[in-house]
Amino acid sequence: MSDAAKRTVRTILQGVVAFAVALPAIIDAAGIPESLPWVAGALAVAGGLARVMALPSVEALLDRIGLGLGPVGEGADRP
Repeated sequence: MSDAAKRTVRTILQGVVAFAVALPAIIDAAGIPESLPWVAGALAVAGGLARVMALPSVEALLDRIGLGLGPVGEGADRP
């Protein structure tokens, strides 16, 4: 997979995570009661997804499925 394709897939994935993080504010702004079962479930999934994406093991998983961007951090070669 080309670097451009990897970056596109990762950007879409990050957009989904950003939506998940913003979901509580969206629900609050819309005036939808958080006590509705589907709303509570959506908020729980959104919070879980945002937390999971913050794990270093997720980057390792993305590397294994071909979506990793290579080593990042101190001493890593950067393009």
